Amino acid sequence: MTASDPHMSRPLRFGYGTNGLADLRLDDALALLADLGYDGVGLTLDHMHLDPLAPDLTARTARVARRLAALGLSVTVETGARYVLDPRRKHGPSLLDADPDDRARRVDLLLRAVRVAADLGAHAVHCFSGTTPAGTDTATAWKHLSEALTPVLDAATDAGVPLAVEPEPGHLLATLADFHQLREALGSPDALGLTLDIGHCQCLEPLSPADCVRAAAPWLRHVQIEDMRRGVHDHLPFGDGEIDFPPVLEALAATGYQGLTVVELPRHSHAGPHFAQQSLSFLRHAVQPSVPAPGESAATPEGRTP
Repeated sequence: MTASDPHMSRPLRFGYGTNGLADLRLDDALALLADLGYDGVGLTLDHMHLDPLAPDLTARTARVARRLAALGLSVTVETGARYVLDPRRKHGPSLLDADPDDRARRVDLLLRAVRVAADLGAHAVHCFSGTTPAGTDTATAWKHLSEALTPVLDAATDAGVPLAVEPEPGHLLATLADFHQLREALGSPDALGLTLDIGHCQCLEPLSPADCVRAAAPWLRHVQIEDMRRGVHDHLPFGDGEIDFPPVLEALAATGYQGLTVVELPRHSHAGPHFAQQSLSFLRHAVQPSVPAPGESAATPEGRTP
């Protein structure tokens, strides 16, 4: 049987994003996730954790690598920090900016992320396109995106770390169809993969989240997960949205995907430890709803006790 055989499933590996633990020191966040039983972490490069722009990045990355190894945590590197490059523009500058120097700053961040990922032994580097700037036509925006990602893909190829582009609501690259447009424009490079956000599938894709997983399977390199409602881009704790998770997780396991499935709750850092614990309990029960994890009471996939 191949990894895409629908009759074969493999255990999913869950992580939690550090952008949902922004009030914790990185070392404390990693220890928390290991203690809770997570398999890994989605590490967002940002000023409060592993700052990609501060001095001695190589040495600091080596310390994080040792800590991850000691805790038994896998890692993916995420690049969605809101203000890491520009303190006034959320996610700015982007790969689509009209000023080539601004685009180059975002490319430099992604190149740094690839190096960090290689040094950490990460399974992927996540990124997204950004929103189309005012005054930029769509064809030009796609040209800027393809040109900007070319050196990043070259670096990812050399490092042996896939680049996993995320379709993001409101961005130029917003859907699975947009991902394929980019992939074809770049000549389908092996290093180019997909970050699939399950909530985004519920928000705007024509397919159901489970069908999105099946459609995305050949290119899947990273998965983010949270609850969401149709037409509303708001990352919600599990049970607060509309997604039926057991079929989604069953479809994901059936693909043979072995990367991390990372909980993405960036607006819930005020109660990060609580939501990290609650989320893992929910996901375990959604995978095996009738089998409580050790030390946990049985719960329905909606997160309520029977």
